[in-house]
Amino acid sequence: MLALGLQGSPRKNGNTSYLLSAFMNELEKSGAQIKVIKADEKKIMPCIECSVCEKEGFCPLDDDMNSEIYPLLRRADIIVAATPIFFYSVPAQLKALIDRSQALWARKYSLKLNDPNRKWRRGFLLSLGATKGKNLFNGLHLTIKYFFDAIGASLEGSLTYRQIENSGDMKKHPSVLNDVKEKANQLITPFLGRKKIMFACRENACRSQIAGAFAQHLAGDKFEVISGGSSPAKMINPLMVEAMSEKGLDMAFRKPESIKKAVAEVKPDIVITMGCGEECAFMSGVKTENWNLPDPTGKPIDFMRNIRDEIENRVVGLIKNF
Repeated sequence: MLALGLQGSPRKNGNTSYLLSAFMNELEKSGAQIKVIKADEKKIMPCIECSVCEKEGFCPLDDDMNSEIYPLLRRADIIVAATPIFFYSVPAQLKALIDRSQALWARKYSLKLNDPNRKWRRGFLLSLGATKGKNLFNGLHLTIKYFFDAIGASLEGSLTYRQIENSGDMKKHPSVLNDVKEKANQLITPFLGRKKIMFACRENACRSQIAGAFAQHLAGDKFEVISGGSSPAKMINPLMVEAMSEKGLDMAFRKPESIKKAVAEVKPDIVITMGCGEECAFMSGVKTENWNLPDPTGKPIDFMRNIRDEIENRVVGLIKNF
């Protein structure tokens, strides 16, 4: 399970950093793999309002959003946004990231595609401000509400603190560690106890990606899903993406990865291979199952559709057995 932190403050080792670190540490203690994106350290171009994403679902700007951040937003089970208040909203660096999430908004609302993990992904807000005004966080809450909607996460709550301005103020706060522990545990609890399942094939570009997406979409509350390949391809199969879009499922921003990398992050309870025989890795002590499906690489779209439907039926059967 991946918990992704979005650090919005440009100040190094400041109060926002302390608050986010404390929260992410609690998630890690409960078993999450954690990663933090510091917005000010990434190359994130501001939106130029070109409207390409509205028509095509992709942003044409070549920066860290496309190469790193969009894929992480899609992989994450938990997303935590942490920010100080700048004029009743977020700093410019984080706002650029938020504005660029329009590409994900467009995929859902303009192209009518459904992120397979959308129903299960959970979001949380951490924020602090220097003043004590009652309206201090009103603008921020609206921005974050619609940001989380765009990236496909339910906003599960927030921790906000007033009159935090000087270095060390957050660390000195009398209730912050208890607050963080309580809210982090509430946030992660629905993900605990899920069966960890890995779908494996040779390239991790087609069959295992299809199986993983259906398992996420239909039973993300029961399964933590990973996938990998013995010889990963450079990119996912475009015909597979097309076939899955016909089911309304969005396969954008997925990247093939190796079995070795996948199991280094998550030890599966069960491994299901797609039919690539000796090229797929088997781990001692882990239950394995081979679905023995033909490789659709290089085959026409109708062949891909048949494989897609067969995998969907097998995933439905798998879910019924758990």
